[in-house]
Amino acid sequence: METAGVPGPAATPFSGQALRKSNWTLLEQAVQMKTEGNAFYRERNLRSAIKRYHGALLILRGLDSDVFASIKGLGPGSYPLSPEQESLLRNTQVDVFNNLAACLLLKESVNYARVQDYSLRVLRWQPHNVKALYRAGVATLELGDARMAKMYLTRAFKVQPNDVNVKKYLQKAEEKLNQELAREKALYRGMFSPRI
Repeated sequence: METAGVPGPAATPFSGQALRKSNWTLLEQAVQMKTEGNAFYRERNLRSAIKRYHGALLILRGLDSDVFASIKGLGPGSYPLSPEQESLLRNTQVDVFNNLAACLLLKESVNYARVQDYSLRVLRWQPHNVKALYRAGVATLELGDARMAKMYLTRAFKVQPNDVNVKKYLQKAEEKLNQELAREKALYRGMFSPRI
């Protein structure tokens, strides 16, 4: 029902139908930013790619109900996502976090903690994502945890046993574990050997 110059419920900017449309609009904007980031990545323009991916994540964060679930009374300014929208949101997040991790690994000065964080986010939603397993393994190895790195890389290897990079880093993780084991044995040998 409309009254002189006041829109009726179906036309209000905050009605369910309008908010559902805005969800699609925001999701489309995030996907567009991801696509632009991918183009920059292919050109090896990492700075612009990272900027686009972060922009996509900011948009997606505003739609993600998980972000607001722990804060009572505060929720996204959007209508709850439909199952299709939720699927597009998660798939776009997975792609963007994976792509950000790939960009960071190509930088001259690699922030392995961030690569690990982004990869682990992907693995929360897709535990068998080979790219995320590989990148989590590389980052974890570089951060000094060869045991966890081997676990990630072994899982990636099971899915892609012919991937040269996965094999290379799995071998590095195993070598580092063997070195750590040899150091421990030497330490214990020194502790328990008879002194003269």
